[in-house]
Amino acid sequence: MPARGEVAYFGAGPAPLPTPVLESASRVLLNYNDSGIGITEISHRSPEANAVLAHTKESLRNLLDIPRSDGPDGYEILFLQGGGSGEFSAVVYHMVSLWIARQKQDLGEDVERLRQTMQAEMKLDYLVTGSWSLKASQEAARLVGAEHINVVTDARKHSDSNGKFGRIPEQDTWNSTKEEKRCALTYYCDNETVDGVEFQSTPDGHNLVADMSSNFLSRKVDVRKHAAIFGGAQKNIGTTGITIAIVSNRLLPPHASMASPVLLRKLGLPVGPVVLDWPTIAKNDSLYNTLPIFDVWIAGRVMQRLLDKHPASSSARIAGQEAESNKKAEMIYSALDQNPQVYQVVPDKSVRSRMNICFRVQGGDESAEKKFLDGAKSKGLLGLKGHRSVGGMRISNYNAVSVESVQKLVQYLREFADGSAK
Repeated sequence: MPARGEVAYFGAGPAPLPTPVLESASRVLLNYNDSGIGITEISHRSPEANAVLAHTKESLRNLLDIPRSDGPDGYEILFLQGGGSGEFSAVVYHMVSLWIARQKQDLGEDVERLRQTMQAEMKLDYLVTGSWSLKASQEAARLVGAEHINVVTDARKHSDSNGKFGRIPEQDTWNSTKEEKRCALTYYCDNETVDGVEFQSTPDGHNLVADMSSNFLSRKVDVRKHAAIFGGAQKNIGTTGITIAIVSNRLLPPHASMASPVLLRKLGLPVGPVVLDWPTIAKNDSLYNTLPIFDVWIAGRVMQRLLDKHPASSSARIAGQEAESNKKAEMIYSALDQNPQVYQVVPDKSVRSRMNICFRVQGGDESAEKKFLDGAKSKGLLGLKGHRSVGGMRISNYNAVSVESVQKLVQYLREFADGSAK
């Protein structure tokens, strides 16, 4: 049985965690702060739990330079459950409710006029660039009807796509909703875990909402360009169990009005569960229901390690981790590109993900790919198999993957290529 230090894990999620964080976790599970009980046993409403929550929020604000203000220019940090998929729904519930409330201010209490305006004008814009953004658009269509979903771009329909994901079409080809008053939201997935596609810069769009589940805390983010950002914790942040949402105060009371559940039902629109309701979660400081404080503690420890590791003077303290993430990705892609007869990177070079590096071995030859995986396993290189929906190989280069682990992998990539060429 291999020791933890003998294995380099590149799984797509749940992802590896820093060993020192897990070692600390093993201690606090048994006895938290010399209290005699473990952290999973303390009340989520206790002073200890509130301190964990406050520390994690503050660490995230420092890392991403999240605006601090109770006014409309500030952002609230929420901890929820349900994963990124839960937020596919929460985003729709919230942004549609806001849209209806704005129409009500102009049209008054006339429900029939509201319904006609909604049917004629309300659009939710989706940039479909991979498997996760496709699922998000499908969930939105399920909730409010496909007639309200505007697919701004579908990368599978690009002229060079062969019906597969692997590109982000040029913005001048997009079919965005032009009028801001008609557009309830513009959704994009910043990094597509399955397909290895990552936006190289923030796209344009009204009421911009980003899913950053798989590249959260790997680079600087212009939070101010977004209405909301969300991400599951199990890639770069911590353990499976919590989802983080960064929400503009402009979307929350008292700076914004929400449509009532009664009005939404009259209009034939869905009313979301309260545990996904951003105003409710914000009002209760993420403690409306029982928050898994241990998972928040893990996230806070991971964030603190990043702050300690990269004590830069810049406002966004994540810059140091961004440089490391870029360095590791460049090492891997260089090894792949130097051996094109053996390795074929799947996505277009212009949109290659730094987090999820997808490629085929010998053009997808089944025996060659099995040989590659078997050889990697023998060297303690695990988690390299691609997503079941697309096959191939996938190297997930998350923050907890060390430079040393990447160096070990790169050496294997070169050795395997040399052996295949003989």
